[in-house]
Amino acid sequence: MATIVAFHAHPDDEALLTGGTLARASADGHRVVLVVATDGLMDRVPEAGAPRLAELRASAAVLGVARVEHLGYADSGHGPVLYPDPGDRTRFARADTGEAAHRLAALLREENADVLLSYDANGGYGHRDHVKVHEVGRAAAALVASVRLLEATLPREPLVLIARALRALRVPPGFDDTALACVYSPRSAITHAFTVRRFARHKQAALAAHVSELHKPGRMSGVFRMLVRLPAPVFGLLLGREWFAAVE
Repeated sequence: MATIVAFHAHPDDEALLTGGTLARASADGHRVVLVVATDGLMDRVPEAGAPRLAELRASAAVLGVARVEHLGYADSGHGPVLYPDPGDRTRFARADTGEAAHRLAALLREENADVLLSYDANGGYGHRDHVKVHEVGRAAAALVASVRLLEATLPREPLVLIARALRALRVPPGFDDTALACVYSPRSAITHAFTVRRFARHKQAALAAHVSELHKPGRMSGVFRMLVRLPAPVFGLLLGREWFAAVE
């Protein structure tokens, strides 16, 4: 049996990008460890603790994760402004890549990890913390020669087709075609595609555990609420495949 360490930027990323893969690996008897770079908070951690880390642990329990760790960084936010550090910790985008990589590498050695899951070079859709996960994941894998690195991604081509269909229906997709050239990965770069429809209920329940994200304002929260209300078979049809690019 293998030990798989999944490295993510924020609580909830684990459910969306790799939830089915983690549940499948756990069900097959592998040890699964979940590491997040940030606690998902833009401000100081309240005295009661970081609520999104509590939600992360609930999500991890659904997916069969054996251990959850936080590297100690703050959320950097997504947008043109990188705000000052909150005072009690560094925003991940400002973290020293080498220092963060050594933290992650120490955990990989402690767990005797066989596989590290990280993000592609674009950080998926370009969030600065996701790009940093890619950089730190690559650096950590270079420090632990025995670990195999797989970078979570999506095939870019279907996103282009969806954007064109939305425009044909006169629904603005919220981005232009030039932006799509810099998100996720082309199909030619993808080496592994896992069918995880059998674990659709696990993935959906893991997403539902992130209550604070479901109920905050914004378009993505509305999408999350729609996804967790879908019948599990429909959810599985939409999100029942997960993609990775192996780094040799």
